[in-house]
Amino acid sequence: MSESRHRAPARLWAVGLLSLVLLGCASAPSPQAVSSPDAVLAPFAEAERDLRAQVGGRLYRLDAEASQLRIHVFRAGRAAALGHNHVLNAPRLKGLLWWPLNEQALPQPRGGSEARFELQLRLDELLVDPPELRAALGPGWASVLSPEAVAATRRNMLGEQGLQAERFPELRIQGLSLIGEPPKLIGRWRLSLHGATRTVEVPLHVELSADQVRVTGAWVLRQSDFGLQPFSVAGGLLAVRDELLVEFDLRGR
Repeated sequence: MSESRHRAPARLWAVGLLSLVLLGCASAPSPQAVSSPDAVLAPFAEAERDLRAQVGGRLYRLDAEASQLRIHVFRAGRAAALGHNHVLNAPRLKGLLWWPLNEQALPQPRGGSEARFELQLRLDELLVDPPELRAALGPGWASVLSPEAVAATRRNMLGEQGLQAERFPELRIQGLSLIGEPPKLIGRWRLSLHGATRTVEVPLHVELSADQVRVTGAWVLRQSDFGLQPFSVAGGLLAVRDELLVEFDLRGR
């Protein structure tokens, strides 16, 4: 057999492997979603009505244009160098924070235990790998992705082999309590994703005034906690990590 014939299968294997890399980091669902006693949260509109009915406090509404929420997806596997890290941006958030006031009608510094908050984003509106965000993240995101690669990544992340955004279009957060005092707090909340709900605790930095609020922080979201199997191919040769990093900078008035 000639040397060129020996090289042909290797070239075909490499092309196939690189094609899989370009498909991005799909997260295929496990056969059954994780069950939870808190599987359904009230619709956002209903939560908003309930917060508006609260007395003795200030209701802040999220300023979507001034706020940011980004999800970072990390490559893994023995051939991780052939894959890509990804960043997703939520362009349209909805959020509310109700905070109790003191006798002077100012935010009560120790009112976190009574505060309530709600946050919603639509998975089907997520922007996948905006070039300006990738460029700002440094060497780990320095690779330039073609429009076709970005489209394939989006299709695999949000389609039937991923988050199934058409069937489960929302990520919802319902605040249960805030522990501590501004500016340093711990948020305990219910997170609803892909038909399952989990309770998480997240460190927060909260800046409050009479007319505006800013909440910043980050947490680790594990796909497997919500019945999602992180993308993997060729026995783990190429994969993405189970852990996603969610960073946020939320501003309200």
